[in-house]
Amino acid sequence: MLLDDDIPAWLALGYPEVAYVTGHDEEFGRDSRRWHQWENIPGDWPLLAYAGYQPSVFFAEGEEHRRRAGALTRALEAMDMYDVSLVCESVGRRLTDRFVHDGRVELLEAYVHALPVRVMIELCGMPAGEEITENLAEDLRITLDAERGENPVDAYRRVAKQLGALVASRRARPERDLTSYLVTDAAALNDTEAVHDLTVLILAGQQPTANWICNALRLLLLDDRFADKVAGGRVGVPEALTETLWLDTPVQNFLGRWATRDTELGGRPVKQGDCVLLGLAAANTDPELWPHGGMGEGSTAHLSFSMGEHRCPHPSPQMARVIARTAIDTLLARLPDLAVAVESEELRWRRSLWKRGLEELPVVFSAGGVREWTDRGAGRARSRETGLLRD
Repeated sequence: MLLDDDIPAWLALGYPEVAYVTGHDEEFGRDSRRWHQWENIPGDWPLLAYAGYQPSVFFAEGEEHRRRAGALTRALEAMDMYDVSLVCESVGRRLTDRFVHDGRVELLEAYVHALPVRVMIELCGMPAGEEITENLAEDLRITLDAERGENPVDAYRRVAKQLGALVASRRARPERDLTSYLVTDAAALNDTEAVHDLTVLILAGQQPTANWICNALRLLLLDDRFADKVAGGRVGVPEALTETLWLDTPVQNFLGRWATRDTELGGRPVKQGDCVLLGLAAANTDPELWPHGGMGEGSTAHLSFSMGEHRCPHPSPQMARVIARTAIDTLLARLPDLAVAVESEELRWRRSLWKRGLEELPVVFSAGGVREWTDRGAGRARSRETGLLRD
């Protein structure tokens, strides 16, 4: 296939092919500097932010990747998922406070895309709800999805400066947050490594988690299999989240892997330095496997978090699920009669090769929502072991 500016790349679509690429780092590496197309790529190439090499865990390989990914994994493992759900609920309450009396809102901008980034930077140690945190969240939005007139390069520099100050602060005085766990880890990351890897952690979790929430909400509010359950008592959320990973995975295609030597994939010759895109959505719905072979339903064999050494580091998928579930539960507890404001056929998917999410999700609800907000939202018990609601 051809990317922007007619840059050629392979697109792996079958489940076995995507699984092979992600499971064989010795043949398909993450260091994009080996790409033989760089001389043909302009400086303002639209996909440069995804393919341009940076000295982060995202592009690291071999022992260097294991050292830095190990530090991230241990930092994530040190987080109590119950505390993650508390932070997420707090952010969700603050966001809904902004529109709860309006009776109508465009939910993606006001809540869905605003929530994950704020949760992540608060988990990293930024003060909850303060102006400095809001400014960082806005700069991260611009870095990911700049609108006309906004400068993502300048925004990224501001992000690096702010996270650099946070890293320095936590080195001097560690606390119970992701940044502290990362900078005090035995891997001994320097400041530059810590800033790059924190940035990757936040950015990698933002849009995929937001689109996961968006796509699950669409199911819960519009699909008859879920809508009745939601109206009757807010159940069906875990099932909707799992189904979304299979059928509406937040990241459709991923850029990418680069062949370390001449090889073969799916019966086609792949040359050293070729780029291979991961067709995650196609792999998850591969007709050769679906619905047999343990695909779908409660299975976690989907490739939405990739697999192999460069998959999302454990336990980030669990954390993403806690954030997504708590975000939805908090919203539905606050606005129990939430309904989509337009016909389902009027909703439009974003025109993107990479992301799977709606352009807008306008909703209506009773102005004021639930006026008496009890502690922990709907007041249901949570498991301290998993941070997930027990229905």
